Amino acid sequence: MSTMINGYGGPSNGAATASVVADGYTNQTVPSTSASAPVANGYAHSPSLYQMHNEDIVSHLYQSGFQTGNYADTLLHVRATVYRLHALTLSRSPYLAHLMSTSPQSGSQHIIYVNLDHEPEVTDEGFHHALAYLYSGAALANVRPENARGVLAAACLLGRMDDLCNYAYEICRQSISLETLSSWLEFVDAIPPPSDDSSTPNIDQHQHSRTAVFGPYAQRLREDVFHFLVVTLPNLVNYGGQATPTTPLPEGATQHSDAGRETLLQVFARVPFDLFKAAIESPSFQLGSVHSRFKFAKDAIELRKQGIARGTGAEETVVLAFGGNSTQSGGVLVTRKMRRRQLWKVNP
Repeated sequence: MSTMINGYGGPSNGAATASVVADGYTNQTVPSTSASAPVANGYAHSPSLYQMHNEDIVSHLYQSGFQTGNYADTLLHVRATVYRLHALTLSRSPYLAHLMSTSPQSGSQHIIYVNLDHEPEVTDEGFHHALAYLYSGAALANVRPENARGVLAAACLLGRMDDLCNYAYEICRQSISLETLSSWLEFVDAIPPPSDDSSTPNIDQHQHSRTAVFGPYAQRLREDVFHFLVVTLPNLVNYGGQATPTTPLPEGATQHSDAGRETLLQVFARVPFDLFKAAIESPSFQLGSVHSRFKFAKDAIELRKQGIARGTGAEETVVLAFGGNSTQSGGVLVTRKMRRRQLWKVNP
């Protein structure tokens, strides 16, 4: 495996160009950081000299410092990449500042190793853009829906990057769609449930979770996925609408099945149980009457028996709720219990 310098596969930092591909992605053209004249009331006003001077410094630091690694005093090793960087700039990150203060120095050069073996959500591309953000806000231009989650994870890991975290989180939130939902459901399933002092501790509770690096953003993303399932998706698939005829109607039939309902059933057949239960029981999950939602849950559970719930040793059921919990659950309750093992009688 070849080692890359500052994310580029060139012989030296200064040899890398904007067209070099690294880790499967191309170093995109950096948005201009030169000062542009603001417009007010139809008239252009020149930026102040100090503003232009500051932007020139940031542009120089980003291009000469991060992109080419000139005058570097720190070697940062992460997975298969070696970055030639600058201790003063890296110290903006509490995580990297700690590594530099606890790692041995070779002469005047820092050598630090970032171990991401237990952080699968921190991608190489995400870490690259988070490092770049230490040098310049121009790195924001490279955050896209495809890499935003990796950038968010890396920014949370490095610390003191609230603006980058919020920016990447917002792109993540907007990227939740029917096409990307499978990936987000897998992500949500990896988020540990909130701890409850009254519950029995889980022996896996203290093990490192792949989503722990996100901090509070993990729960926010879970809530975003939940809102998409409960509020956005039924409207998106036109639940209750008529399917477009693609085949002739069977003899005696008067209307086609609800295509939106079928799509929603296929989605809910793959939803992790805790999220499935919360969505079905939510009063915000509007599928018409309570009986319609109850019937939907029954059909979804039948599909789940053939897929996500198969072989788990648990049985999912749905009941109509009456009494004290009916308001909170919207009239429908989902439960899951372990099947009893069959006992074999041994004749003496």
